Amino acid sequence: MTEFRIVTFGGGTGHYTLLRGLVEQNRPESVTAVPSTWDDGGSSGRLRTEMGVLPQGDARQCLLALMTSDEQRQVAQQLFNDRFASERGPLKGHSLGNLIFARLERTFQGQDRGLEAARILFKVKSKIIPPTLTNTILIAKTKKGVIIEGETNVDHRKKREDFDPKDRISRLYFDTKADANPQALHEISKADVLIFSSGDLYTSILPHLLISGIQEGILSSKAKLFFIVNLMTKAGETDFYKASDHIEVFLHYLGDPKRLNYIVVNENRIDKKVINQYREESQELVKIDAERIHKLAAKSRILKAPMALYFPKEHLLRHNPEVLASTILKAA
Repeated sequence: MTEFRIVTFGGGTGHYTLLRGLVEQNRPESVTAVPSTWDDGGSSGRLRTEMGVLPQGDARQCLLALMTSDEQRQVAQQLFNDRFASERGPLKGHSLGNLIFARLERTFQGQDRGLEAARILFKVKSKIIPPTLTNTILIAKTKKGVIIEGETNVDHRKKREDFDPKDRISRLYFDTKADANPQALHEISKADVLIFSSGDLYTSILPHLLISGIQEGILSSKAKLFFIVNLMTKAGETDFYKASDHIEVFLHYLGDPKRLNYIVVNENRIDKKVINQYREESQELVKIDAERIHKLAAKSRILKAPMALYFPKEHLLRHNPEVLASTILKAA
């Protein structure tokens, strides 16, 4: 087992998958997860409005991913996902996990303190640190000037009546200045490895770089910087994007193309039936156009590995946690 000081950025399933692989192959105490904190939909969004707490969903997923016991994780996941679906009143629709995390935040007066309490409660050795403690609303603007307010609306942009898949998102910003959490900056400064996970580019990945201090901390860090390219495009966010398009946008918000050290991509063949199923959902396989990537990030090295896994029962295409983590750790 290796021992790099690792900081990861991301949200959703991509971040979860990365963390699962890392805690199996690197000392859990040396892993720090920095989840997204700008979700405004569903149970998280309601609690954000009703209780004034920061969104809990991605932090909760990080906690599950960082549990080293399979039995503990399975029990905790069932507990967290239990939803008050049939009840009436203010609890209706809330997941128990969100309520637990919201209460911890209120009890310990702050999301960072609440997450630390959750980590201690569930005996998780890794750290989970929010990138900002500022309550922010994510806003996107397209090339045609369409404004989409709120992470959920950006995420579900394809449902809009005026949606044009060729009208790419041209700008991403918050409604107010978001200052970096000092704890996050401290972990970045100490890190040996910084990793941006796969995930929704505009709603889970790039917003971290909008937070005042995060981008600067990464640029000044001496840690190796990794970017994991998605397996599939995301309808409404990255329609028609190749790998180089993901890299181009990431480098724009990073601010320095020379700072990116490694680009992680999948190289194993994916069955045409699976690709066709995703195509019916307006998603395409992300093509790896290495020549343009090298032009955009000449100092970066492309890491290729057979890391795509398909789960037919759930119809889910995901990165293999073990292969993904080992590919990164070997390069580091």
